[in-house]
Amino acid sequence: MTPTTSGLREAETVRLVDFLAGELVRAGVTHMFGVGGANIEDLFDAVHRGGAVRGVVAKHEFSAVTMADGYARTTGRLGVVAATSGGGAMNLVPGLAEAYASRVPVLALVGQPPTGQEGHGAFQDSSGRAGSFDAREVFAPVSRFCARVDDPDSLGELLPRAVAAAQADPRGPAVLLLPKDVQQARILVSSRDTAPTPGGPAAAFAARLDAAAVRAVSDVLRGAGRVLVIAGEDVAAADMRGDLAELARRLGAWVAVTPDAKDVFDNRDPRFAGVAGVMGHANVEDCLRRADLCLLVGTRLPLLARGGLDKALATTEVVSLGPEPPFVAGTALGGNLRDALRAVTLRLPSRPRPCPPHTGPLPTPMPGPLFQARERTVPHAQAVAAVAAALPQDAHVFVDAGNAGASAIHLLPAPRHGRFVVAVGMGGMGYTFGAGIGAALATGRRTYVLAGDGAFFMHGMEVHTAVEYDAPVTFVIFNNNAHAMCALREQFLQGGVRGDDLFARTDLAAGVAAAFPSLRATGATDAAHLRTALLRGNARGGPAFVAVDCDPREIPPFLPFQSFTEATDSKEGSDERGVVHVG
Repeated sequence: MTPTTSGLREAETVRLVDFLAGELVRAGVTHMFGVGGANIEDLFDAVHRGGAVRGVVAKHEFSAVTMADGYARTTGRLGVVAATSGGGAMNLVPGLAEAYASRVPVLALVGQPPTGQEGHGAFQDSSGRAGSFDAREVFAPVSRFCARVDDPDSLGELLPRAVAAAQADPRGPAVLLLPKDVQQARILVSSRDTAPTPGGPAAAFAARLDAAAVRAVSDVLRGAGRVLVIAGEDVAAADMRGDLAELARRLGAWVAVTPDAKDVFDNRDPRFAGVAGVMGHANVEDCLRRADLCLLVGTRLPLLARGGLDKALATTEVVSLGPEPPFVAGTALGGNLRDALRAVTLRLPSRPRPCPPHTGPLPTPMPGPLFQARERTVPHAQAVAAVAAALPQDAHVFVDAGNAGASAIHLLPAPRHGRFVVAVGMGGMGYTFGAGIGAALATGRRTYVLAGDGAFFMHGMEVHTAVEYDAPVTFVIFNNNAHAMCALREQFLQGGVRGDDLFARTDLAAGVAAAFPSLRATGATDAAHLRTALLRGNARGGPAFVAVDCDPREIPPFLPFQSFTEATDSKEGSDERGVVHVG
């Protein structure tokens, strides 16, 4: 981006915020998410006046970030969030941390008090002066680029640097701190300046491929017999699903996916091995043990994706494609994933190879519940099956943390033409409510949010945002009246359930229906009722809300819990049974 705004004459002065709003348009941004306040109101005013970017007001800044995050993950474009100073700014941090860890390009525009008041007792001062803390030091660890715009004329340099940093590998948030008087300042712009093509700045940062490394990796792949590909979320971010399928076809490979990348390969394809890691399928480990080579594509294989696979990985040759080195030993071809994947594929024989037989992603049998249930409930497997029966194949799915999330990752096939997003970077509860709304508003597609009651109580009031903007989001709440994953950890690790994480019953559907009379809210009594309610929501525009009661005793398909129960059943200690610990 360069200092110019469409519709300007040869040279004139405009408010900095009007220039900024125009530059967002030029960068392809269609929505700006945020929460207003005195020190960011001028930017919201400029967006409103400009009309080309839609300003969306969230209920909480964390959810505003996740809206921008969901927008970016489903469109491939830069997500933008705006917030005021003080508490509003600080509420951005956990959302930016998720985007940082998950490599999601987000631009945060953060208001600050007027420069003349800083260091003189300004309200919400975070300049670092006169004993105040420095906002730059807060945001720097969770951003790829962080700068304070003290001089209005410097925005023409800092804004393109921020956008480029957010979109270059490794992607992530960029933060610009904007004092109120700087936002209001008038700057000179010229219509003779030209803007670069979208994505141009990021492309300049793409690492060049090492030709010798490409040849070496290609030679290894050509010589391999049985190959297991484990594909990650970077494949979706780079929109390389078709290229991944072609690679698998030429290799005759099984394809597994990481928990946050279930949508990168057709879950109904005969080559699909299942989900890798602690919420995954036993078939992946079986394929890995039978493989001569494991090829990582677009994943560093963090703990959630490799839990239970470490022993097999230690005895299997590993090759990885992607901009960052993997967390396991092996040969890495770095650089831009798109370039690396295509370069390697072109060096493989074009004739397809058959895929060796395998069992496929069969559900893992789980033991019965551990502690006393309090009421009639619907098993997670039945509830997820009802979702699968109703889910449109072009829908997006956002899965929250917790027992319900583990069940969905394990059991729910990804839609063929939509995203299946799990925020495992920070694993924060409540991420999906904002992210699902951002995705729905950005794409206009029906979007499903699958979350437990714990996540709902954190950020579920973003339902109000969905109602206000008529977003096509279906909220599916698995209500076990508990922080059930915490309760199970208490049972396994701390000598029994304390009861702190088991709650009195709450009728979420009735409460939401009373709060939002225009919202279709249903309390599903069984799996058939759940499916009917979901289909009804699909058939209409706007948001829908369905809650289904689940059992807090139910053990989800989560390898650490499974290994604990196996150890208990066999009367062997965790050391003998190889219990997998996460957290």
